[in-house]
Order: sequence, then C-alpha cells, then structure tokens
Amino acid sequence: MPRREDAPVTSTTITRQQQPPVRAHNRSLLLQALYRDGSMSRADLARRSGLTRPTVSALVAELIDDGIARELGVRDDARVGKPATLVGIESDAFHIVTVDLSSAERFVGAVVDLRGGVVERAGVELDGAVGEAAVSLVERLVDDLASRTTRRLLGVGVATPGIVDHDGVVRTAVHLGWYDLPLRSRLSARTGLPVHVGNDSNAAAMGIRTFGEEVGNDVTGRGATGPGATGPGATGPAAAGQSGDGRSPAGQSLIVVTIDHGVGVGLIVAGALVEGDQFSAGEIGHVTVDENGDVCACGRRGCLEEAIAAPQLRARLRQHDEGSRGAVLHEAGRALGLVLAPIVSALNIDEVVLSGPADLVEGAMLRAARETVRQRTLSAVSNGLTMRIAGSGTDLALRGAASFVLQAELGLT
Repeated sequence: MPRREDAPVTSTTITRQQQPPVRAHNRSLLLQALYRDGSMSRADLARRSGLTRPTVSALVAELIDDGIARELGVRDDARVGKPATLVGIESDAFHIVTVDLSSAERFVGAVVDLRGGVVERAGVELDGAVGEAAVSLVERLVDDLASRTTRRLLGVGVATPGIVDHDGVVRTAVHLGWYDLPLRSRLSARTGLPVHVGNDSNAAAMGIRTFGEEVGNDVTGRGATGPGATGPGATGPAAAGQSGDGRSPAGQSLIVVTIDHGVGVGLIVAGALVEGDQFSAGEIGHVTVDENGDVCACGRRGCLEEAIAAPQLRARLRQHDEGSRGAVLHEAGRALGLVLAPIVSALNIDEVVLSGPADLVEGAMLRAARETVRQRTLSAVSNGLTMRIAGSGTDLALRGAASFVLQAELGLT
C-alpha cells in the first residue's frame, strides 16, 4: 500500500544531491574521512581534507545539526595543550530500507543503519510471481520495512537481477519477466523517498567494498577482507575500514562471482564500480568454456553458467556417485578459472570472492579455480591475488543496496 501519513519519511536534512556542487563535495570529504577512518578532531579533519579550519568547523556544525555527526568528548592522550574534541558519525541518524530480489523463491529485505548494521528483517515468498505481480511483492516488502522504523529514512536501495541503467530502469530481468521496468520511479512515487536500484552482483561487490565482511575460506592463507564492525553506533577504526579487529581493508580491485541462481559478476577497479556502457559489465555467464558442453538457455553450448551455476551444478552432481563429487567440482572450478584468468591479468585484480552455496564453492571448486588462474597468468599477477569464498551471513546484496543510497545521498563510498 502507499506510504501512510504517519510512516517514516526523509527529514528536511539537505542531502548531497540538493547542495551546491562545491559545498556538497566538501561535506562529502568530511563524511568520508569520518566514515572510513573513525572519529577525529576538527583539526584532524582539516589536515585530512585540505579544507580550511573555518570551513571544516562550519560543515561539522551543519552535520551535527542534521544529526549525522556528533561530538564524542575530548581525546584521551598526552598531547600538550587543550584536549581536542572528537567528532564521529552517528550511525543511527538515518535508516535505509534495502531489498534483495536475486532469489527465485523469496524476496528479502532489511532496515539498516549507516554502517550497514541490520535493524529489522522481512521477506516475502514469490510463489511463481512474475511481471506486475512481482512488482507488487516488492512494493509490499518496501512498505512493510518502512513501517518498522521510527528513524528518518535516507532512502531505499534495491538489488535486482538483470541489466539496470542509471535511471533505475530494469532493462531485462528474465526470470522476473521484467523488461524496461521503471522500478526506481515507481518506488519513489509510492514512498516519497529517494530510491536507488542496481544489479545484484554489483551490489554484492559494493557491499564488500563499503562495509567489508567476515573472512571466508582463503586459499592464499592471507585472510584479506574489508571494513569491520557494522553494528549500531560503531565509530572506531574497524567500523571505518581499518583493521581495529585484526582484519585488513578491502582491496581497491575486486571481483565478486555469484553462482546461486545464474552466474553474475560485480567488478570494482581502482575503488570504482565498473558497469560498462550498456550496464552489462561482468556478464561472463555466457562465455563459452566447452564447445561440446550442454545447451544453455541462451541457445549456445558450453556456457560458463551451465558449468558452474548452482542449479546446473547440483543436477550434474546427482548424475554421479559420491566418489566422483570432487572431480565434478574440480571441473567447475577449472571452467571458472579459465574465464577469470584474462580478466585478473588484464585488470591486475587484487581479490576474487566466490559467493554461492558453501557445499559447492568450498574446497575442490575454489582450489581448482585458483590453480587455473595461477597457471594461466604471470606470477607477478597471481602471487598478489586473494581468492576466497564469501563469509557466511554477510548479506552482501542487501548491504550493497544500502551502499547505493549512501553514495548517492551522502557521497559515501
């Protein structure tokens, strides 16, 4: 149903898109410093941002008035002179409604804070819904989540399968029966909130880039991952992307491969999401890996999706006895490695994260993919590569959809 009059709405806080460009840029510099590096003084912010102290003081006062930042007390150290007052992000200042539409069985959503901490969860079964029926389920889920918080809502983030343009139009999402669907404008008109829509694999990559995650199995043994604490009120180094909990920052170049339903790729290069001119960067699922392989839904033979997507891989495993399981998963990993090797080499990727059912991606599949990449690239490339599975319970697409809103509304990446 449409948003009720008493439902949470965005406040009159001026967001990044409503401000003059220079002021919006300067404000984003300060927010980014506080978000990534944790609490600091106004003098620290001036040094970090390169802005003058009067400019920093005025912008900090504005952020405090808007409730986005707060003073945390004086710094506890042995420096000479008057102790500096620290300023930090108020993680619970806003909430974000975020939904993940990637599952063929169930749409899921959450209310999250500015650090990606989940406050509320909800979901709705698809029961075969496609087209307008599926859109109605998305609207119902967003309404439900918006009603579950009394905090100001910064916006709505949507992670959807398919090709999505910068206007939030889902150009193609085959299994949902969506073609040229103006999802952003429809949800925005319904809720009165800013809405930002992106591909689910891109969202997964942005989720790791922005918030980090718990470490999955890492075949290099390095255990690299991204920013740490995400719970309400987190303001320390771990919450800001440093290794306050012993984990290292996310790489600047990252590939996330998702295989739950089809094959999707989210690609981060030099810290920026790569979408391509036609918004279809990372569509590797229909690269041919076996010219004599099974016929794919696209009509060609031997596509990567037929080799590694979870439904097809499970069907193939059912045709073999348990003793052959390792060999089947090894072949799937090898197929993935064949496709990833030139991408990793061409772009000098730091990290590859494989997201899918743990019983499929752990072990033989991951090892074979990593070994194939190593064999087909120079050691200068592969020696610096971390290849691992996604940590459990990371809500990559949900949190990545929240990052779409943070970037657009506050300039946080």
